[in-house]
Amino acid sequence: MSWALLLGLLAALLLLLLLSRRRSRRPGEPPLDVGSIPWLGHALEFGKDAASFLTRMKEKHGDIFTVLVGGRYVTVLLDPHSYDTVVWEPRTKLDFHAYAVFLMERIFDLQLPHYSPSDEKAKMKPTLLHKDLQALTEAMYTNLRTVLLGDATEAGGGWHEMGLLDFSYNFLLRAGYLTLYGVEALQRTRESRAQDRTHSADVFHTFRQLDLLLPKLARGSLSAGDKDRVCRVKGHLWKLLSPARLAARAHRSKWLGSYLLYLEEIGVPEDMQARALVLQLWATQGNMGPAAFWLLLFLLKNPEALAAVRGELEQLLSRTEQTVSQMTALPQKLLDSMPVLDSVLSESLRLTAAPFITREVMVDLAMPMADGREFSLRRGDRLLLFPFLSPQKDPEIYTDPEVFKYNRFLNSDGSEKKDFYKDGKRLKHYSMPWGAGHNQCLGKAYAISSIKQFVFLVLAHFDLELINPDAEIPEFDLSSWDPQGRSRGVLTGLPCPRSPRGQVLDSDVVQALACQSRCWP
Repeated sequence: MSWALLLGLLAALLLLLLLSRRRSRRPGEPPLDVGSIPWLGHALEFGKDAASFLTRMKEKHGDIFTVLVGGRYVTVLLDPHSYDTVVWEPRTKLDFHAYAVFLMERIFDLQLPHYSPSDEKAKMKPTLLHKDLQALTEAMYTNLRTVLLGDATEAGGGWHEMGLLDFSYNFLLRAGYLTLYGVEALQRTRESRAQDRTHSADVFHTFRQLDLLLPKLARGSLSAGDKDRVCRVKGHLWKLLSPARLAARAHRSKWLGSYLLYLEEIGVPEDMQARALVLQLWATQGNMGPAAFWLLLFLLKNPEALAAVRGELEQLLSRTEQTVSQMTALPQKLLDSMPVLDSVLSESLRLTAAPFITREVMVDLAMPMADGREFSLRRGDRLLLFPFLSPQKDPEIYTDPEVFKYNRFLNSDGSEKKDFYKDGKRLKHYSMPWGAGHNQCLGKAYAISSIKQFVFLVLAHFDLELINPDAEIPEFDLSSWDPQGRSRGVLTGLPCPRSPRGQVLDSDVVQALACQSRCWP
Protein backbone atom coordinates (compact mmCIF):
# COMPACT_ATOMS: atom_id res chain seq x y z
CA MET A 1 0.00 0.00 0.00
CA SER A 2 1.42 3.42 -0.98
CA TRP A 3 2.06 6.06 1.66
CA ALA A 4 -0.35 8.42 -0.09
CA LEU A 5 -3.17 5.89 0.11
CA LEU A 6 -2.38 5.11 3.75
CA LEU A 7 -2.37 8.79 4.66
CA GLY A 8 -5.66 9.24 2.81
CA LEU A 9 -7.28 6.44 4.79
CA LEU A 10 -5.95 7.87 8.06
CA ALA A 11 -7.28 11.31 7.13
CA ALA A 12 -10.70 9.87 6.33
CA LEU A 13 -10.75 7.99 9.63
CA LEU A 14 -9.75 11.13 11.51
CA LEU A 15 -12.54 13.05 9.77
CA LEU A 16 -15.07 10.43 10.82
CA LEU A 17 -13.87 10.59 14.39
CA LEU A 18 -14.10 14.39 14.43
CA LEU A 19 -17.59 14.35 12.92
CA SER A 20 -18.82 11.78 15.42
CA ARG A 21 -17.61 14.02 18.27
CA ARG A 22 -19.22 17.21 16.96
CA ARG A 23 -22.83 16.42 17.88
CA SER A 24 -24.20 17.79 21.11
CA ARG A 25 -27.67 17.79 22.58
CA ARG A 26 -29.85 20.71 21.59
CA PRO A 27 -32.61 22.16 23.79
CA GLY A 28 -35.76 20.04 23.52
CA GLU A 29 -33.98 16.92 22.24
CA PRO A 30 -33.93 13.57 24.07
CA PRO A 31 -30.92 12.75 26.29
CA LEU A 32 -27.86 12.00 24.11
CA ASP A 33 -25.39 9.20 24.90
CA VAL A 34 -22.55 8.78 22.37
CA GLY A 35 -20.56 6.22 24.37
CA SER A 36 -16.80 6.13 24.78
CA ILE A 37 -15.71 4.84 21.36
CA PRO A 38 -15.62 7.44 18.55
CA TRP A 39 -18.00 6.72 15.65
CA LEU A 40 -18.82 3.20 16.92
CA GLY A 41 -20.45 4.60 20.03
CA HIS A 42 -22.51 1.80 21.61
CA ALA A 43 -22.46 -0.52 18.59
CA LEU A 44 -20.59 -3.33 20.35
CA GLU A 45 -22.89 -3.33 23.38
CA PHE A 46 -25.96 -3.03 21.19
CA GLY A 47 -24.90 -5.91 18.99
CA LYS A 48 -23.94 -8.17 21.89
CA ASP A 49 -27.12 -7.82 23.98
CA ALA A 50 -29.58 -5.19 22.81
CA ALA A 51 -32.17 -5.87 25.51
CA SER A 52 -29.72 -5.47 28.39
CA PHE A 53 -28.13 -2.42 26.80
CA LEU A 54 -31.46 -0.65 26.21
CA THR A 55 -32.62 -1.55 29.72
CA ARG A 56 -29.48 0.06 31.12
CA MET A 57 -29.99 3.17 28.97
CA LYS A 58 -33.61 3.42 30.11
CA GLU A 59 -32.56 3.29 33.76
CA LYS A 60 -30.01 6.03 33.06
CA HIS A 61 -32.00 8.36 30.78
CA GLY A 62 -35.69 7.46 30.99
CA ASP A 63 -38.08 6.14 28.34
CA ILE A 64 -36.68 8.20 25.43
CA PHE A 65 -33.01 8.78 24.55
CA THR A 66 -30.64 8.99 21.59
CA VAL A 67 -27.56 6.77 21.23
CA LEU A 68 -24.72 6.65 18.73
CA VAL A 69 -24.55 3.24 17.05
CA GLY A 70 -22.00 2.66 14.30
CA GLY A 71 -22.08 6.21 12.99
CA ARG A 72 -25.88 6.48 13.18
CA TYR A 73 -27.87 8.36 15.79
CA VAL A 74 -30.79 6.24 16.96
CA THR A 75 -33.55 7.66 19.14
CA VAL A 76 -35.12 4.89 21.23
CA LEU A 77 -38.69 5.23 22.50
CA LEU A 78 -39.79 2.81 25.24
CA ASP A 79 -43.07 4.36 26.41
CA PRO A 80 -45.93 2.17 25.07
CA HIS A 81 -48.47 4.93 25.72
CA SER A 82 -46.64 7.04 23.12
CA TYR A 83 -46.22 4.39 20.40
CA ASP A 84 -49.29 5.56 18.48
CA THR A 85 -47.53 8.82 17.76
CA VAL A 86 -44.94 6.87 15.79
CA VAL A 87 -46.90 4.07 14.12
CA TRP A 88 -49.54 6.41 12.64
CA GLU A 89 -47.19 9.22 11.58
CA PRO A 90 -47.30 9.74 7.79
CA ARG A 91 -44.43 8.52 5.63
CA THR A 92 -43.46 12.10 4.81
CA LYS A 93 -42.25 12.42 8.41
CA LEU A 94 -41.37 8.89 9.55
CA ASP A 95 -40.65 6.33 6.85
CA PHE A 96 -39.59 2.72 6.48
CA HIS A 97 -39.69 2.55 2.68
CA ALA A 98 -36.03 3.36 1.96
CA TYR A 99 -34.82 0.93 4.59
CA ALA A 100 -37.08 -1.85 3.31
CA VAL A 101 -35.70 -1.34 -0.20
CA PHE A 102 -32.15 -1.48 1.17
CA LEU A 103 -32.87 -4.79 2.90
CA MET A 104 -34.54 -6.26 -0.18
CA GLU A 105 -31.51 -5.46 -2.30
CA ARG A 106 -28.91 -6.52 0.26
CA ILE A 107 -30.52 -9.78 1.40
CA PHE A 108 -32.54 -10.95 -1.59
CA ASP A 109 -30.78 -9.27 -4.55
CA LEU A 110 -34.16 -7.78 -5.38
CA GLN A 111 -34.77 -4.51 -7.19
CA LEU A 112 -38.36 -3.39 -7.74
CA PRO A 113 -38.78 -0.36 -10.04
CA HIS A 114 -41.47 2.10 -8.96
CA TYR A 115 -42.02 0.12 -5.74
CA SER A 116 -44.69 1.61 -3.48
CA PRO A 117 -45.49 -0.12 -0.16
CA SER A 118 -48.91 1.53 -0.02
CA ASP A 119 -49.81 0.37 -3.55
CA GLU A 120 -48.57 -3.15 -2.78
CA LYS A 121 -50.56 -3.24 0.45
CA ALA A 122 -53.73 -2.06 -1.31
CA LYS A 123 -53.28 -4.80 -3.89
CA MET A 124 -52.66 -7.58 -1.40
CA LYS A 125 -55.03 -6.69 1.44
CA PRO A 126 -58.26 -8.00 -0.17
CA THR A 127 -56.65 -11.43 -0.73
CA LEU A 128 -56.14 -11.86 3.03
CA LEU A 129 -59.69 -10.98 4.13
CA HIS A 130 -63.20 -12.42 4.16
CA LYS A 131 -63.87 -15.17 1.59
CA ASP A 132 -60.30 -15.24 0.36
CA LEU A 133 -59.07 -15.63 3.93
CA GLN A 134 -61.53 -18.48 4.43
CA ALA A 135 -60.22 -20.17 1.27
CA LEU A 136 -56.63 -19.81 2.52
CA THR A 137 -57.56 -21.24 5.91
CA GLU A 138 -59.30 -24.26 4.38
CA ALA A 139 -56.42 -24.88 1.98
CA MET A 140 -53.92 -24.61 4.83
CA TYR A 141 -55.76 -27.29 6.82
CA THR A 142 -55.80 -29.61 3.81
CA ASN A 143 -52.10 -29.07 3.16
CA LEU A 144 -51.18 -29.48 6.83
CA ARG A 145 -52.91 -32.85 6.77
CA THR A 146 -51.04 -33.73 3.56
CA VAL A 147 -47.56 -33.03 4.90
CA LEU A 148 -48.02 -33.72 8.61
CA LEU A 149 -50.12 -36.87 8.53
CA GLY A 150 -48.74 -38.08 5.21
CA ASP A 151 -45.11 -37.92 6.37
CA ALA A 152 -46.06 -39.70 9.60
CA THR A 153 -47.90 -42.45 7.72
CA GLU A 154 -44.97 -42.99 5.36
CA ALA A 155 -42.61 -43.22 8.34
CA GLY A 156 -44.60 -46.10 9.78
CA GLY A 157 -45.84 -46.73 13.32
CA GLY A 158 -43.97 -46.30 16.57
CA TRP A 159 -42.03 -43.38 17.98
CA HIS A 160 -40.00 -41.07 15.75
CA GLU A 161 -37.43 -38.55 16.95
CA MET A 162 -36.64 -35.11 15.52
CA GLY A 163 -35.77 -31.63 16.75
CA LEU A 164 -38.80 -29.70 17.98
CA LEU A 165 -37.88 -26.65 15.90
CA ASP A 166 -37.50 -28.79 12.76
CA PHE A 167 -40.81 -30.49 13.55
CA SER A 168 -42.66 -27.16 13.73
CA TYR A 169 -40.83 -25.21 11.04
CA ASN A 170 -40.77 -28.04 8.51
CA PHE A 171 -44.48 -28.80 8.45
CA LEU A 172 -45.79 -25.27 8.72
CA LEU A 173 -43.59 -23.83 5.99
CA ARG A 174 -44.27 -26.71 3.62
CA ALA A 175 -48.03 -26.48 4.13
CA GLY A 176 -47.90 -22.69 3.81
CA TYR A 177 -45.92 -22.95 0.58
CA LEU A 178 -48.47 -25.36 -0.92
CA THR A 179 -51.32 -23.09 0.22
CA LEU A 180 -49.97 -19.90 -1.34
CA TYR A 181 -47.95 -21.19 -4.30
CA GLY A 182 -50.10 -24.12 -5.39
CA VAL A 183 -50.09 -27.91 -5.45
CA GLU A 184 -49.19 -30.57 -8.00
CA ALA A 185 -52.62 -31.43 -9.48
CA LEU A 186 -56.25 -30.33 -9.54
CA GLN A 187 -57.36 -33.77 -8.39
CA ARG A 188 -55.87 -34.55 -5.00
CA THR A 189 -54.88 -38.19 -5.41
CA ARG A 190 -52.54 -40.29 -3.29
CA GLU A 191 -49.85 -39.89 -5.95
CA SER A 192 -50.25 -36.11 -6.23
CA ARG A 193 -50.11 -35.73 -2.45
CA ALA A 194 -46.90 -37.76 -2.36
CA GLN A 195 -45.48 -35.43 -5.02
CA ASP A 196 -46.56 -32.41 -2.96
CA ARG A 197 -44.72 -33.81 0.05
CA THR A 198 -41.56 -34.43 -1.95
CA HIS A 199 -41.58 -31.04 -3.69
CA SER A 200 -42.42 -29.05 -0.55
CA ALA A 201 -39.65 -30.85 1.33
CA ASP A 202 -37.18 -29.73 -1.37
CA VAL A 203 -38.41 -26.14 -1.04
CA PHE A 204 -38.15 -26.22 2.76
CA HIS A 205 -34.67 -27.74 2.97
CA THR A 206 -33.34 -25.31 0.35
CA PHE A 207 -35.03 -22.35 2.00
CA ARG A 208 -33.72 -23.38 5.41
CA GLN A 209 -30.13 -23.22 4.16
CA LEU A 210 -30.69 -19.59 3.16
CA ASP A 211 -32.63 -18.83 6.32
CA LEU A 212 -29.74 -19.89 8.54
CA LEU A 213 -27.38 -17.51 6.72
CA LEU A 214 -29.71 -14.47 6.69
CA PRO A 215 -28.30 -12.84 9.85
CA LYS A 216 -24.78 -12.85 8.40
CA LEU A 217 -26.15 -11.72 5.05
CA ALA A 218 -27.97 -8.79 6.66
CA ARG A 219 -24.83 -7.76 8.56
CA GLY A 220 -22.57 -8.23 5.54
CA SER A 221 -20.38 -10.71 7.42
CA LEU A 222 -20.48 -13.76 5.12
CA SER A 223 -17.28 -15.74 4.69
CA ALA A 224 -16.11 -16.67 1.20
CA GLY A 225 -17.57 -20.16 1.64
CA ASP A 226 -20.85 -18.71 2.90
CA LYS A 227 -21.08 -16.44 -0.14
CA ASP A 228 -20.71 -19.38 -2.51
CA ARG A 229 -23.34 -21.33 -0.57
CA VAL A 230 -25.77 -18.40 -0.60
CA CYS A 231 -25.38 -18.00 -4.36
CA ARG A 232 -26.11 -21.69 -4.96
CA VAL A 233 -29.10 -21.76 -2.63
CA LYS A 234 -30.60 -18.57 -4.02
CA GLY A 235 -30.18 -19.85 -7.57
CA HIS A 236 -32.03 -23.07 -6.72
CA LEU A 237 -34.84 -21.18 -4.97
CA TRP A 238 -35.22 -18.83 -7.93
CA LYS A 239 -35.74 -21.85 -10.17
CA LEU A 240 -38.19 -23.50 -7.79
CA LEU A 241 -40.26 -20.33 -7.49
CA SER A 242 -39.98 -19.00 -11.05
CA PRO A 243 -43.30 -17.67 -12.41
CA ALA A 244 -43.08 -20.06 -15.36
CA ARG A 245 -42.77 -23.06 -13.07
CA LEU A 246 -45.50 -21.85 -10.71
CA ALA A 247 -47.86 -21.29 -13.65
CA ALA A 248 -48.17 -25.07 -14.01
CA ARG A 249 -49.27 -25.59 -10.41
CA ALA A 250 -52.91 -26.10 -9.40
CA HIS A 251 -54.97 -24.37 -6.71
CA ARG A 252 -52.73 -21.34 -6.58
CA SER A 253 -53.96 -18.73 -4.12
CA LYS A 254 -55.53 -15.42 -5.10
CA TRP A 255 -52.78 -13.85 -3.02
CA LEU A 256 -50.17 -15.20 -5.47
CA GLY A 257 -52.15 -14.10 -8.51
CA SER A 258 -52.57 -10.58 -7.16
CA TYR A 259 -48.91 -10.30 -6.23
CA LEU A 260 -47.70 -11.45 -9.65
CA LEU A 261 -50.11 -9.01 -11.31
CA TYR A 262 -48.75 -6.20 -9.15
CA LEU A 263 -45.17 -7.09 -10.14
CA GLU A 264 -46.13 -7.08 -13.83
CA GLU A 265 -47.87 -3.71 -13.50
CA ILE A 266 -44.76 -2.04 -12.08
CA GLY A 267 -42.58 -3.56 -14.80
CA VAL A 268 -40.67 -6.25 -12.92
CA PRO A 269 -38.99 -8.74 -15.30
CA GLU A 270 -39.63 -12.46 -14.80
CA ASP A 271 -36.21 -13.26 -13.33
CA MET A 272 -36.68 -10.50 -10.74
CA GLN A 273 -40.22 -11.77 -10.04
CA ALA A 274 -38.70 -15.08 -8.93
CA ARG A 275 -36.52 -13.20 -6.43
CA ALA A 276 -39.57 -11.32 -5.17
CA LEU A 277 -41.36 -14.63 -4.64
CA VAL A 278 -38.44 -15.94 -2.58
CA LEU A 279 -38.66 -12.79 -0.45
CA GLN A 280 -42.39 -13.38 0.02
CA LEU A 281 -41.84 -17.03 0.95
CA TRP A 282 -39.55 -15.84 3.73
CA ALA A 283 -41.83 -12.97 4.73
CA THR A 284 -45.04 -15.02 4.82
CA GLN A 285 -43.73 -18.34 6.14
CA GLY A 286 -40.44 -17.69 7.92
CA ASN A 287 -41.96 -16.84 11.30
CA MET A 288 -44.91 -19.17 11.80
CA GLY A 289 -42.83 -22.30 12.32
CA PRO A 290 -40.56 -20.79 14.99
CA ALA A 291 -43.62 -19.25 16.68
CA ALA A 292 -45.27 -22.69 16.78
CA PHE A 293 -42.02 -24.14 18.15
CA TRP A 294 -42.16 -21.81 21.14
CA LEU A 295 -45.85 -22.52 21.70
CA LEU A 296 -45.35 -26.29 21.68
CA LEU A 297 -42.26 -26.01 23.87
CA PHE A 298 -44.13 -24.00 26.50
CA LEU A 299 -46.99 -26.53 26.42
CA LEU A 300 -44.64 -29.50 26.77
CA LYS A 301 -42.86 -27.81 29.68
CA ASN A 302 -46.12 -26.85 31.43
CA PRO A 303 -48.43 -29.84 31.97
CA GLU A 304 -51.23 -27.64 33.38
CA ALA A 305 -51.25 -25.53 30.23
CA LEU A 306 -51.19 -28.61 27.98
CA ALA A 307 -54.09 -30.16 29.90
CA ALA A 308 -56.10 -26.93 29.59
CA VAL A 309 -55.58 -26.74 25.82
CA ARG A 310 -56.38 -30.42 25.34
CA GLY A 311 -59.53 -30.02 27.45
CA GLU A 312 -60.66 -27.07 25.37
CA LEU A 313 -60.10 -28.95 22.09
CA GLU A 314 -61.87 -32.06 23.37
CA GLN A 315 -64.84 -29.97 24.47
CA LEU A 316 -65.06 -28.33 21.05
CA LEU A 317 -64.82 -31.68 19.28
CA SER A 318 -67.62 -33.10 21.39
CA ARG A 319 -69.97 -30.52 19.86
CA THR A 320 -69.21 -31.56 16.30
CA GLU A 321 -70.81 -34.46 14.47
CA GLN A 322 -67.53 -35.70 12.99
CA THR A 323 -64.53 -37.55 14.31
CA VAL A 324 -61.13 -35.91 13.97
CA SER A 325 -60.17 -38.20 11.10
CA GLN A 326 -63.37 -37.25 9.22
CA MET A 327 -62.80 -33.49 9.46
CA THR A 328 -61.69 -32.03 6.15
CA ALA A 329 -61.68 -28.48 7.50
CA LEU A 330 -61.77 -26.58 10.77
CA PRO A 331 -64.70 -24.15 10.58
CA GLN A 332 -63.79 -20.54 11.37
CA LYS A 333 -66.40 -20.60 14.12
CA LEU A 334 -64.45 -23.40 15.78
CA LEU A 335 -61.12 -21.60 15.36
CA ASP A 336 -62.64 -18.49 16.95
CA SER A 337 -63.83 -20.50 19.98
CA MET A 338 -60.44 -21.36 21.47
CA PRO A 339 -59.77 -18.71 24.15
CA VAL A 340 -57.33 -20.92 26.06
CA LEU A 341 -55.21 -21.64 22.97
CA ASP A 342 -55.45 -17.94 22.03
CA SER A 343 -54.10 -17.01 25.47
CA VAL A 344 -51.25 -19.54 25.17
CA LEU A 345 -50.30 -18.12 21.78
CA SER A 346 -50.45 -14.53 23.05
CA GLU A 347 -48.31 -15.42 26.07
CA SER A 348 -45.80 -17.30 23.92
CA LEU A 349 -45.47 -14.35 21.56
CA ARG A 350 -45.20 -11.91 24.47
CA LEU A 351 -42.17 -13.80 25.74
CA THR A 352 -40.45 -14.41 22.40
CA ALA A 353 -41.53 -11.83 19.79
CA ALA A 354 -38.75 -9.25 19.67
CA PRO A 355 -38.77 -7.22 16.45
CA PHE A 356 -37.45 -3.71 16.22
CA ILE A 357 -39.92 -1.23 14.77
CA THR A 358 -37.80 1.35 12.97
CA ARG A 359 -38.50 4.57 11.11
CA GLU A 360 -36.25 7.00 9.29
CA VAL A 361 -36.79 10.60 10.41
CA MET A 362 -37.47 12.43 7.13
CA VAL A 363 -37.81 15.98 8.49
CA ASP A 364 -36.96 17.80 11.71
CA LEU A 365 -39.87 16.75 13.85
CA ALA A 366 -41.50 17.60 17.17
CA MET A 367 -42.75 14.37 18.73
CA PRO A 368 -45.39 14.65 21.47
CA MET A 369 -45.38 12.09 24.29
CA ALA A 370 -48.49 10.73 25.99
CA ASP A 371 -47.57 12.47 29.28
CA GLY A 372 -47.50 15.92 27.66
CA ARG A 373 -43.75 16.22 27.05
CA GLU A 374 -42.45 16.98 23.56
CA PHE A 375 -39.08 16.10 22.05
CA SER A 376 -37.35 17.27 18.88
CA LEU A 377 -36.06 14.67 16.41
CA ARG A 378 -33.46 15.47 13.76
CA ARG A 379 -33.82 14.72 10.08
CA GLY A 380 -31.56 11.80 9.11
CA ASP A 381 -31.73 10.07 12.48
CA ARG A 382 -33.45 6.73 13.04
CA LEU A 383 -36.33 6.19 15.47
CA LEU A 384 -36.62 2.82 17.17
CA LEU A 385 -39.40 1.17 19.19
CA PHE A 386 -38.65 -2.04 21.06
CA PRO A 387 -41.94 -3.48 22.41
CA PHE A 388 -40.10 -6.54 23.74
CA LEU A 389 -38.89 -4.41 26.68
CA SER A 390 -42.05 -2.40 27.13
CA PRO A 391 -44.82 -3.39 27.14
CA GLN A 392 -44.04 -7.11 26.78
CA LYS A 393 -41.46 -7.52 29.56
CA ASP A 394 -42.54 -4.59 31.73
CA PRO A 395 -43.08 -5.68 35.38
CA GLU A 396 -45.49 -2.79 35.94
CA ILE A 397 -47.74 -4.25 33.24
CA TYR A 398 -47.22 -7.96 33.80
CA THR A 399 -46.65 -9.70 37.12
CA ASP A 400 -43.57 -11.96 36.88
CA PRO A 401 -42.97 -10.92 33.25
CA GLU A 402 -40.28 -13.58 32.68
CA VAL A 403 -42.64 -16.42 33.66
CA PHE A 404 -44.91 -18.26 31.21
CA LYS A 405 -48.52 -18.12 32.43
CA TYR A 406 -50.87 -19.82 30.00
CA ASN A 407 -53.97 -17.98 31.33
CA ARG A 408 -52.41 -14.51 31.49
CA PHE A 409 -54.66 -13.30 28.67
CA LEU A 410 -57.88 -14.79 30.12
CA ASN A 411 -60.42 -13.16 32.41
CA SER A 412 -61.88 -15.12 35.30
CA ASP A 413 -64.95 -15.95 33.18
CA GLY A 414 -62.76 -17.45 30.43
CA SER A 415 -63.08 -14.53 28.01
CA GLU A 416 -60.11 -12.75 26.42
CA LYS A 417 -58.37 -10.28 28.71
CA LYS A 418 -57.62 -6.96 27.03
CA ASP A 419 -57.22 -4.60 29.98
CA PHE A 420 -53.62 -3.96 31.00
CA TYR A 421 -52.32 -0.83 32.68
CA LYS A 422 -49.17 1.27 33.04
CA ASP A 423 -48.91 4.42 35.16
CA GLY A 424 -52.56 3.92 36.06
CA LYS A 425 -53.71 4.25 32.44
CA ARG A 426 -55.12 1.50 30.23
CA LEU A 427 -52.77 0.46 27.45
CA LYS A 428 -53.80 0.35 23.82
CA HIS A 429 -50.64 -1.60 22.91
CA TYR A 430 -50.01 -4.20 25.61
CA SER A 431 -48.23 -6.64 23.29
CA MET A 432 -47.03 -5.96 19.74
CA PRO A 433 -46.00 -9.15 17.91
CA TRP A 434 -47.98 -8.08 14.83
CA GLY A 435 -46.78 -4.50 14.58
CA ALA A 436 -49.18 -1.56 14.68
CA GLY A 437 -50.41 1.42 12.72
CA HIS A 438 -49.62 1.74 9.02
CA ASN A 439 -47.42 -1.34 9.12
CA GLN A 440 -49.58 -3.73 11.11
CA CYS A 441 -49.43 -7.22 9.67
CA LEU A 442 -52.06 -7.77 6.98
CA GLY A 443 -51.78 -11.54 7.33
CA LYS A 444 -52.33 -11.67 11.10
CA ALA A 445 -55.59 -13.62 10.85
CA TYR A 446 -54.10 -16.11 8.38
CA ALA A 447 -51.01 -16.63 10.54
CA ILE A 448 -53.02 -17.16 13.73
CA SER A 449 -55.38 -19.61 12.04
CA SER A 450 -52.45 -21.54 10.56
CA ILE A 451 -50.67 -21.90 13.89
CA LYS A 452 -53.88 -22.94 15.67
CA GLN A 453 -54.68 -25.51 12.99
CA PHE A 454 -51.18 -26.93 13.28
CA VAL A 455 -51.44 -27.23 17.07
CA PHE A 456 -54.90 -28.79 16.75
CA LEU A 457 -53.67 -31.46 14.32
CA VAL A 458 -50.58 -32.20 16.40
CA LEU A 459 -52.57 -32.63 19.61
CA ALA A 460 -55.39 -34.52 17.91
CA HIS A 461 -53.22 -36.99 15.95
CA PHE A 462 -49.93 -37.29 17.81
CA ASP A 463 -48.47 -38.27 21.11
CA LEU A 464 -45.68 -35.71 21.52
CA GLU A 465 -43.11 -35.51 24.29
CA LEU A 466 -39.66 -34.11 24.93
CA ILE A 467 -36.98 -36.80 25.01
CA ASN A 468 -35.38 -34.95 27.91
CA PRO A 469 -38.26 -33.40 29.89
CA ASP A 470 -35.77 -31.76 32.27
CA ALA A 471 -34.03 -29.78 29.49
CA GLU A 472 -34.06 -26.09 30.27
CA ILE A 473 -35.93 -23.67 28.03
CA PRO A 474 -33.04 -22.15 26.04
CA GLU A 475 -31.78 -18.64 26.40
CA PHE A 476 -32.08 -16.35 23.43
CA ASP A 477 -29.05 -15.68 21.28
CA LEU A 478 -29.03 -11.91 21.75
CA SER A 479 -26.28 -11.44 19.18
CA SER A 480 -28.88 -11.96 16.45
CA TRP A 481 -29.95 -8.34 16.88
CA ASP A 482 -28.28 -6.00 14.46
CA PRO A 483 -26.98 -2.63 15.72
CA GLN A 484 -28.41 -0.97 12.63
CA GLY A 485 -31.94 -1.96 13.61
CA ARG A 486 -32.41 -5.27 11.81
CA SER A 487 -34.00 -8.14 13.64
CA ARG A 488 -33.80 -11.62 12.19
CA GLY A 489 -36.98 -12.73 10.51
CA VAL A 490 -38.68 -9.37 10.43
CA LEU A 491 -39.04 -6.77 7.72
CA THR A 492 -41.29 -4.37 9.59
CA GLY A 493 -43.47 -2.64 7.05
CA LEU A 494 -43.90 -5.39 4.50
CA PRO A 495 -47.44 -6.79 4.20
CA CYS A 496 -46.73 -10.23 5.58
CA PRO A 497 -47.83 -12.57 8.35
CA ARG A 498 -45.53 -11.51 11.07
CA SER A 499 -45.72 -13.82 14.06
CA PRO A 500 -42.17 -12.92 14.90
CA ARG A 501 -39.73 -15.59 15.74
CA GLY A 502 -38.00 -13.49 18.35
CA GLN A 503 -34.29 -14.00 18.73
CA VAL A 504 -32.39 -16.82 17.09
CA LEU A 505 -31.78 -19.84 19.25
CA ASP A 506 -28.37 -21.39 19.60
CA SER A 507 -28.49 -24.32 17.18
CA ASP A 508 -26.90 -26.80 19.61
CA VAL A 509 -29.48 -25.97 22.26
CA VAL A 510 -32.31 -26.34 19.77
CA GLN A 511 -31.13 -29.77 18.71
CA ALA A 512 -31.02 -30.80 22.36
CA LEU A 513 -34.74 -30.00 22.51
CA ALA A 514 -35.60 -33.10 20.54
CA CYS A 515 -39.09 -34.51 20.67
CA GLN A 516 -40.48 -37.89 19.82
CA SER A 517 -43.86 -38.24 18.17
CA ARG A 518 -46.23 -41.08 17.49
CA CYS A 519 -49.10 -40.67 15.06
CA TRP A 520 -52.41 -42.38 15.61
CA PRO A 521 -55.68 -42.35 13.59
